[in-house]
Amino acid sequence: MLTRLGAIPRTELASVPTPLIAAPALAEHLGTEVRIYVKADDRTGLGLGGNKVRKLEYELAPERLHGVTELVTAGGPHSNHCRVVAAAAAQLGLRCTLVINGQAEDPTRGNACLHRLLGAGIVTVPERQDREPAMKEEARRIGVAGGRALVVPVGASTPRGALGYVRAAVEMHRQIDSPAHVWIFVCTSSGGTLGGLILGCALLDWPVRLVGVSADEPAALAKDKAVGLALDAARLLGQRGLADSVRALSESVVTTDAFVGEGYGAATPAGDEAARVFGARAGLILDPVYTAKAAAAMLTWVRRERIPSSDQVVFLHTGGHPALFR
Repeated sequence: MLTRLGAIPRTELASVPTPLIAAPALAEHLGTEVRIYVKADDRTGLGLGGNKVRKLEYELAPERLHGVTELVTAGGPHSNHCRVVAAAAAQLGLRCTLVINGQAEDPTRGNACLHRLLGAGIVTVPERQDREPAMKEEARRIGVAGGRALVVPVGASTPRGALGYVRAAVEMHRQIDSPAHVWIFVCTSSGGTLGGLILGCALLDWPVRLVGVSADEPAALAKDKAVGLALDAARLLGQRGLADSVRALSESVVTTDAFVGEGYGAATPAGDEAARVFGARAGLILDPVYTAKAAAAMLTWVRRERIPSSDQVVFLHTGGHPALFR
């Protein structure tokens, strides 16, 4: 069943498997009998870790790097994705150019500092819509100068990148004591992480309840993006009937935009409270952009008893803590 996944080349960048950590003190604090776990993908290692590392293993597969001299990607001034791409380039002996929309408030802090510490060149553009043409122009410039660029799509949220979270789903299925009656909460934005989980659970025939917590976009759009990536990634595996399994599992996937607040990157009171609870009751550091909002959703659902007491909850920690130091 998983043979085709194992046959797809990847460059090993992540420290995996990441641990699945029980959080009984958090459950006790919430007064629930629901068993709570954290899948600690903040510990994937490369460049301070996070979910982007798993995706990049496939985006930077060996055959895709043949003759490449430089990685080019894009993001915001404090992009986690840009941080990890820069770290991967450094580890692989490649140059790196980051197209950044907007200026960091202070380039000596947070991910903006790490981008530079990891040796990336920075090209600044005014708006998000300017990033794609600027990446193409940088790739052209590198080619004219005698190099060869590989453009890594924003977030590495591509069908290939989503395979990283197919592997993560397989890890969790093996790690959890009983894979029945499981809910997985995860933040979602560009869709690759949630899409990979959808495909992985479909591949395993694992009837989990996936809850994607949007960091920015309307819930319906967030789900459509993730399901689309899952279907496109399923074609890479070429397994008969897999697309039908993805569609069937997707019916039970829930996405919510109720925790976005004022918009992408803006902290919320519910997220701040979730960060304090996870810190004090589980020893885990959350960030205000992604994981705190996803944790706020999980806490709300547990407190409102939307999850049966006999079930298990996994919070997928996707990293991002440098955002605390902007």
